[in-house]
Amino acid sequence: MNNIILKCINLTKSYQDNMKTVHILKKISFDLHRSNIAVIIGKSGSGKSTFLHLMSGLEKPTSGTILFNGIPLNLMSSNQIAKLRNLNLGFIYQFHHLLLDFNVLENVAMPLLISNKSVKEAKEKSYEILMKVNLEKKINKYPSELSGGERQRVAIARAFVNKPKLIIADEPTGHLDSYNARIIFDLIFELNSNLNTSFLIVTHDLFLAKKAHVLFEIKDSQLNIKKNIK
Repeated sequence: MNNIILKCINLTKSYQDNMKTVHILKKISFDLHRSNIAVIIGKSGSGKSTFLHLMSGLEKPTSGTILFNGIPLNLMSSNQIAKLRNLNLGFIYQFHHLLLDFNVLENVAMPLLISNKSVKEAKEKSYEILMKVNLEKKINKYPSELSGGERQRVAIARAFVNKPKLIIADEPTGHLDSYNARIIFDLIFELNSNLNTSFLIVTHDLFLAKKAHVLFEIKDSQLNIKKNIK
């Protein structure tokens, strides 16, 4: 267990439709080892995003257990889960979700400010992570002044600024062309290598799927392993 950052046991998510039980996910068991990049593939509507929402505590399972660092999420209050997400989880979405009225530095600093860091410390740490994604010259720019690839790099910087143990990414390059997608993928692997951050990523990109430490597929409400290097 010490080497496992995220674990679920017999996880089920279902809903009722005209007296019929519809399973989105059914009795899934899953381990994510520390410092690993796990990629999940599957057809649209197969339950990939739902799985990510469950793993991050954004949704509750119908049944089953989810453990983050050995702690069951179902035993935590909403406030405890929110604090865990702010301090230990980073999120990257298909759309960057940057705050349009704030500049690059302010956007990246937001998670630190929410966790009650001083403005000075938040800006200093944000600048450091922006240097890692080669955006230190763009700190005073606003999202509307950036390219799509630059906006997604800002989103990655924001996800990393608290140095979380786990990054959860839902189609992080879905709106990017192949050139910018490769830049984002290279950045993910670089940060994984340098900071030992674990990743759980949903993607349709076969390039990333082939380079992941472990590859899963969601099909027919089940999560099946496709490749495991370690």
